[in-house]
Amino acid sequence: MSFSIAVLMVLQVGPGGQAGPVGDPHDLVRDRPPRETTQAEAPVLPQTAWLSECFELVDTDPARANSIAQIKRDSTSGTERILANHCLGLAATKMELWDQAQTAFVAARDEVPAEELPLRARMGAMAGNAALARKDTAMAMNLFDAARADALASNSGDLAALVALDQARVLVSMDQMAQAGPLLAEALNLRPNDPETRLLSATFYRRQGQLSAAQMQIDQALKLAPDDAEILLEAGVIAVLDNRDNTARSHWELVVATSPDHPAARTAREYLDQLGPAEQ
Repeated sequence: MSFSIAVLMVLQVGPGGQAGPVGDPHDLVRDRPPRETTQAEAPVLPQTAWLSECFELVDTDPARANSIAQIKRDSTSGTERILANHCLGLAATKMELWDQAQTAFVAARDEVPAEELPLRARMGAMAGNAALARKDTAMAMNLFDAARADALASNSGDLAALVALDQARVLVSMDQMAQAGPLLAEALNLRPNDPETRLLSATFYRRQGQLSAAQMQIDQALKLAPDDAEILLEAGVIAVLDNRDNTARSHWELVVATSPDHPAARTAREYLDQLGPAEQ
């Protein structure tokens, strides 16, 4: 079994968006919570009982998973030590122990063989998100830089795009819009059919006052995910800034109707209250 097949993981996007007035809408690039990392696909693991148990406990009993991972990390080597640090990082993430999560993911990354760049990139990206969660943007940016370089060097376009999106988010939070733009463009080039990439690009252009470009991106996002609450919310924001109140109202009403329990629905209701009823 090659090392790269030993464990598979993907980056999963957490929910985003915050309530705000129509004149100062929520910002999906700036305000989106740190990207979470979970086992979205069942990993193919070595036949080791403790390791299987550790990953299974991450969601149900992260404290126990954390303890198992620490014990095994200190008593194993090679692949199992790397995976122990991976499990430790996931468990620490569940418990929001961001310092421990970052340390574990960095340790896992540093022990991955040099020829396994995609796995190094994933571990580094998770470490970057842990640093971002603890609000150390400088460290997060350094970790993302290394992860993106590993992803690009291994031709892992999807992973490089996800890291580029996170880098753009950090730069936007620091008001470094000129540096964020090329990263969003790179992510869009690598993942043109990804709704989130289109959504964040639309949000970015809207914040720059480029409503035509923003509309083009949000239209593509709507084609890819027509029922997505965040996309519909942003489509309404762009419409209202373009003086198309009825279009904005229809987008926000659809958010409330189709995703009433989504955080975006609360924001949509606030926007609808501010916009008022449609003129007869």
